[in-house]
Amino acid sequence: MAYTDLQDFLKRLEKLGELKRIKEPVSPELEITEITDRVCKMHGPALFFENVPGYKMPVLMNAFGSFKRMSLALEVPNLDSLGQEILDFIEAEAPDTLIKKLKMVPKLKRMTNAMPKMVKKGPCQEIVLKEDEVDLGLLPVLKCWPEDGGPFITLPVVFTKHPETGIRNVGMYRMQVYDKNTTGMHWHTHKGGAHHYRVAERLGQDLQVAVAIGPDPAMTYAATAPLPDDIDEVLFAGFLRESPVELVKCKTVDLEVPASSQIVLEGYVKPGERRIEGPFGDHTGYYSLADEYPVFHITCMTMRSDAIYPATIVGQPPQEDCYMAKATERLFLPMIKKTLPEIVDMNLPMEGVFHNLAFISIDKRYPGHARKVMHALWGLGQMMFCKIICIFDREVDVQDLGQVLWRLGNNIDPRRDIVFTDGPVDALDHAAPLPHYGSKMGIDCTRKWKEEGFERDWPNVIEMSLEVKKKIDSIWKKLGID
Repeated sequence: MAYTDLQDFLKRLEKLGELKRIKEPVSPELEITEITDRVCKMHGPALFFENVPGYKMPVLMNAFGSFKRMSLALEVPNLDSLGQEILDFIEAEAPDTLIKKLKMVPKLKRMTNAMPKMVKKGPCQEIVLKEDEVDLGLLPVLKCWPEDGGPFITLPVVFTKHPETGIRNVGMYRMQVYDKNTTGMHWHTHKGGAHHYRVAERLGQDLQVAVAIGPDPAMTYAATAPLPDDIDEVLFAGFLRESPVELVKCKTVDLEVPASSQIVLEGYVKPGERRIEGPFGDHTGYYSLADEYPVFHITCMTMRSDAIYPATIVGQPPQEDCYMAKATERLFLPMIKKTLPEIVDMNLPMEGVFHNLAFISIDKRYPGHARKVMHALWGLGQMMFCKIICIFDREVDVQDLGQVLWRLGNNIDPRRDIVFTDGPVDALDHAAPLPHYGSKMGIDCTRKWKEEGFERDWPNVIEMSLEVKKKIDSIWKKLGID
């Protein structure tokens, strides 16, 4: 059964020993971050801060911060099991035979169950504050790191609509709190919300925005997922939870938000208006620099009477966002393999902070195949940001960092096997010579073929014979080594 709301999810975490309640008074300025960072580094539980001085609502941290909790959030036994279902969802096609029609029945049922459902009222509007009543000071917004430009809302689910087509976009963009009713809107140029804003600016219009804080876990994850432009994140969340996301109409803007959300901020972003936002201790482990970003004006603030404030911190890995990124890696690998069927597996290591490193194993079939895969990956959605792609043969376990580094060090001739190219880079890439534009590196770590100009013999990997392995297996317990 889908979680009815965030509270329902927390009950499940607590029942399974995945949630720690903290009764000691802890400040949202730096102190919650320090505790959470230590727990993240220990691969510890979700944290529920019950006593936040100066605030009535508790703070939830690290709710998605393990593979187990990510699987619990999406209600699957493991993340790989959901990948093929997501591919089927995105690729749904009209059946042309009776067998295909019969096979489509459960898929159609799940699609029907995924459709958003409008409701007249929801818990997120139990308390309504408009105009001068709006006060972000009521929320225990975290100041995460010492050099941050101020407190930041770090887990917002941001809703906009394309000003011309009306197509909805849901994304997650940090929001620096400036005062009681304005924040920054950290829209990177490559993101859907930023595109909607550019269209609104061209038309000379305000862009209406609604921010849901703390919807159910599937909706929160869906806001981070790298979906194709024509896939509605709310529909996707319904697909993940196998139950419709209930939406309620906002009070002051023409947008809909999840009815079970903890807090909703409604308002607009004006064309041409910018304000300095940042610095901010980011997921790269460095402070992203202060820069000009659009300003979000809040016209209405609604919340539940029992509202919880969910937040996250980012910084040097591992952090909670690393597990959300690893979920995306596993869930969307089948979609990548649909385009590039020669790919065997992919690892975006946590240390690569999403966009710095990719280890890929392939079924190498022809000369230059590794280079073809590198360039194809740089042309796929957010893979365009990947700074270093390493390609290995199919037998290499790219999830094993030790094996990856061993193969990389042994199998490459740097001059021959390293490729450089230029293109878009992540907005947070502080090493690039220009904002949003820089170089990438591909490394061919595969066995080299004569057809690729390699004339020497390629040595075999050292392996013990199967016969000896079986013999030692049979006497292992007698050796007393365990």
